[in-house]
Amino acid sequence: MRRRGAVQRKVPCLFVTEVKDEPSAKRERQPFKVLATDTITGKALEADVHNAVPTEKVDGTCCYVTTYKGQPYLWARLDRKPSKQGEKRFKRFLYSLEDCKEFVWNIEEDFKPVPDTWIPAKDIEFSNGNPLPDENGHMPGWVPVEKNSKQYCWHSSVVNYEAGVALVLKHHADPGLLEISPVPLSEILEQTLELIGTNINANPYGLGSKKHPVHLLVPHGAFEIKNPPALKQNDILSWFESCTEGKVEGIVWHCHDGCLIKLHRHHLGLPWPLAETYLNSQPVVISFNGTKCDYDFEPKSLFHHFSMLDGQKFDRLKDIKFDA
Repeated sequence: MRRRGAVQRKVPCLFVTEVKDEPSAKRERQPFKVLATDTITGKALEADVHNAVPTEKVDGTCCYVTTYKGQPYLWARLDRKPSKQGEKRFKRFLYSLEDCKEFVWNIEEDFKPVPDTWIPAKDIEFSNGNPLPDENGHMPGWVPVEKNSKQYCWHSSVVNYEAGVALVLKHHADPGLLEISPVPLSEILEQTLELIGTNINANPYGLGSKKHPVHLLVPHGAFEIKNPPALKQNDILSWFESCTEGKVEGIVWHCHDGCLIKLHRHHLGLPWPLAETYLNSQPVVISFNGTKCDYDFEPKSLFHHFSMLDGQKFDRLKDIKFDA
């Protein structure tokens, strides 16, 4: 699979954004919207976004594959957040309008504890050996997904460490066809991926069921947009609203210098999720034979269920069903 930029920190928006009040009964918890203007940010221009590769922004939870216990492991996203005391101090500073001063965090006292196995995300800044929080006061990071983990059970369902494989959704060699297959974790080492499925973000792609949950990993940048809109707000808005390929959560541009730039439908005031998505409009095939995987999977595992469907083709992802 072609490697593209990894998601190790918050991805900036293509356009300069502005906050607009939206007092309504439906949005009591967030009486405002962050909307895009028609001005491309300086950061996007510096990264040469006009020559970047546009890809589908997939709606899931971010994961990372890196080494743990001497072998490739799946890691779940866990941002280290401020304690109540730390957050109060930070908010007091933000509202004090002391622009001339820089807020100084006390890493040991201002943040909630994290597991000993936690590692900070790459690309974040350090000071005196300590990772520094971002502008929101969060420290992006990762924790390894242990086998049979209860907290990360849906993450755990898409990896088999004995066989050294992950369940991955990607493009098939045939154009217009998707493929679900076991991929060696060693082949996606140091990549970030999106975990999607039944119990992730209200399941916008309609995968599986409560009785038979289905979860899959999608490498970031896996789904390149073939007919992208011009980088103008009206053109992108029209593309989201009228094109089949535009029925996606958003666009992520992978720049040649490794920088990532994104635009979410919400930035243009458009709804998400949709009743039908572009990801679900494409046929998909299950491919277990011919892969680098020769392993006797546990009968109740997701790998076993998919292996029983080997070679079968479905019109859409949501059409995949397992026998009771």
